[in-house]
Amino acid sequence: MAAKQQTAGEIKFSYGGQAVIEGVMMRGAHMAAVAVRSDKGEIVVHEQPLNKTLYRGRIASTPFLRGLIGLWDALGLGTRALMWSADVAISAEAEKEGKEISFNGPLGWGTVAVSLAFGIGLFFLLPTTLSTGIGALLNLNPIYVDPAAVDAASLPLQTPFQVTFGPMIVNLIENLIQLALIVGYMWLIGHLPDVKRLYGYHGAEHKTINAYEAGAELTPEVVAQYPIEHPRCGTAFLLTVVFISFIVFSLLGRPPFLLLILSRLILIPVIAGIAYEVIRWTAKNMHRPLVRLIVVPNLALQHLTTRPPDLQMIEVAIVAFKRVLFSEGLISEEEARLPLAPSPAPQPAPGD
Repeated sequence: MAAKQQTAGEIKFSYGGQAVIEGVMMRGAHMAAVAVRSDKGEIVVHEQPLNKTLYRGRIASTPFLRGLIGLWDALGLGTRALMWSADVAISAEAEKEGKEISFNGPLGWGTVAVSLAFGIGLFFLLPTTLSTGIGALLNLNPIYVDPAAVDAASLPLQTPFQVTFGPMIVNLIENLIQLALIVGYMWLIGHLPDVKRLYGYHGAEHKTINAYEAGAELTPEVVAQYPIEHPRCGTAFLLTVVFISFIVFSLLGRPPFLLLILSRLILIPVIAGIAYEVIRWTAKNMHRPLVRLIVVPNLALQHLTTRPPDLQMIEVAIVAFKRVLFSEGLISEEEARLPLAPSPAPQPAPGD
């Protein structure tokens, strides 16, 4: 059966994925496939059927609610893909030492819990706390005290401008701190050798999906010619979340500190749902000049989380993607078959 490639510019389904350790995870409508290059140079594949209710039920077609699937992709499906790739990466070393090590258990999920807590603390709670402190120094925070219960003369005086625009300015400061932390973190870890390779596989994932959505042949040499940026990238999603956060939180003002912290935690799914719809809309309207202008910051930020992939990385991404296409009846089993000859084992880039 010949591959049913789509017409250039026509997106029939929003395929997605992510980089994992020495590999790529690709997600379709029915299945996710993870392809990883082992230390022997072979491509190892793990396939996981997707929950029908979650991915093809009413939630998946309901605006804003389907953004929760994006969160699940990152936290649930993506995490399991990372842990499986970690198991493949350490299996050879574990065999040499005669040990059995697995990330798909308490060790893996414990690491996920710590990472999740670290991310929420660093990118949500820290900006909220710092901006509240700056707001206090600039006398921009709302005053939540009963004047009858305290000496009115002891209360800080606020101008009409501070009363009216103070909360919005503090929210803007919060989002600027959040953006600076996100960009700084991605830039900093991007200098680590292992993360450089992870970013290379991220670039391979983008190029593969871009090539497919352009109707191109899925071979490493052809795919390598396609852009490394993609409008539906998770990095673009993060930048959109920061922008949507400013709008949503500005509407809420600056409640007392404990309520402020609680609102940031509770509204994460709401903001993610809105951001998902924005990303979805822009990806479908990239032919419009105004939309292309709007997404320029999103595409530019992706240069922090991608690296030009080599042909071996692209081959791994194509293998994962073809397994997804085969599961949906878009290509034959022969077309989705793994390469017969293993490529050389991955080597560190010069200077790493």
